[in-house]
Amino acid sequence: MTHVLEVALTEVAKLPPAEQEVLATLLLDEIKSEQRWAASLAASPAALASLADEALAEFRSGQCRPLDELP
Repeated sequence: MTHVLEVALTEVAKLPPAEQEVLATLLLDEIKSEQRWAASLAASPAALASLADEALAEFRSGQCRPLDELP
């Protein structure tokens, strides 16, 4: 486990049980979502290549902005 995660979990442990449950549910949902994406992309490398081509085309045409410039 990383140091940052250990610190975060120590802070979560200080919260009331109901708030701990909410945060745990959010974290588990995020992990499941990432696992679904990974499985989906692994099963279809052509789809990943298509998404990458689309992103590069948008970047090259100037449609992208740095995140710190978003409203």
